[in-house]
Amino acid sequence: MNHHPMLASGNTSSHPVSFILLGIPGLENSQFWIAFPFCAMYLVAVVGNIIILHVIRTDHTLHEPMYLFLAMLAITDLVLSSSTQPKMLAILWFHAHEIEYHACLIQVFFIHTFSSVESGILMAMALDRYVAICFPLRHSSILTTPVVVKLGAAVMVRGLLWVSPFCFMVSRMPFCPNKVIPQSYCEHMAVLKLVCADTRVNRMYGLFVAFSVVGFDIIVIGISYVMILRAVLRLPSGEARLKAFGTCASHICVILALYIPALFTFLTHRFGHHVPRVVHIMFANVYLLVPPMLNPIIYGVRTKQIRDRVVRACCWKDP
Repeated sequence: MNHHPMLASGNTSSHPVSFILLGIPGLENSQFWIAFPFCAMYLVAVVGNIIILHVIRTDHTLHEPMYLFLAMLAITDLVLSSSTQPKMLAILWFHAHEIEYHACLIQVFFIHTFSSVESGILMAMALDRYVAICFPLRHSSILTTPVVVKLGAAVMVRGLLWVSPFCFMVSRMPFCPNKVIPQSYCEHMAVLKLVCADTRVNRMYGLFVAFSVVGFDIIVIGISYVMILRAVLRLPSGEARLKAFGTCASHICVILALYIPALFTFLTHRFGHHVPRVVHIMFANVYLLVPPMLNPIIYGVRTKQIRDRVVRACCWKDP
């Protein structure tokens, strides 16, 4: 059997040795400069999340559910931003457009798994806020450390189990000669467009995962916040109400920073044929970079304990 030299053939599939990632089509002339803000955002994300992790790890007073979830969020953000940004910067600065086939599938796996984990952690944080505000006296007995760890593990396992079939299904399909992915990283729908076969099952499964993960999480978050709102509005003093809202404000900002670009990206991929490709690709990059960058800033600035620790560390004062 003679195979095309660019195809590595198994008994069930033929796939290219590598794909070509274009970066940001339509902005080729400015890609070099666009990379600088992306690089700055990536550095803020990495440094910010490492600081958050360090503060939570070293300060035993922060070993509470909210901060343990925050530590999980920081780890997820580091993985999520690092799975795309180094390669993207290599494309924009050094024209390293080629990505090996398996490296591309690994990127698909990490992006979708950890997007799902991020969504799940935000749901767990909403439950934590709900218990803290609606059952303040029982908070520590309901959300014990083992319960928090089990919630985190469940969210992680869900991501792995739901997303693994993406890669398995795609890896068993034949690819067309076209190897060009017109964006800066490999993601499920972009890779699926290069398959020379009926991809309806894959698309349906993609929709199922999106709605069962994000849909479920948003419903739980929504219900939690309705209950929180009812409880807060029953509080007698305005000051108590303000304080309760304050503890939820940073969480709400983080939720909006994740879901709005994610929803935009998801919908334009499937229905937004009139959205300019440049807008779509910029949003796709923003969605994987802005939440990891904003989360440590939002929580670092809005959470007094973390803010105080960072200020103390910067001023070289012993705690």
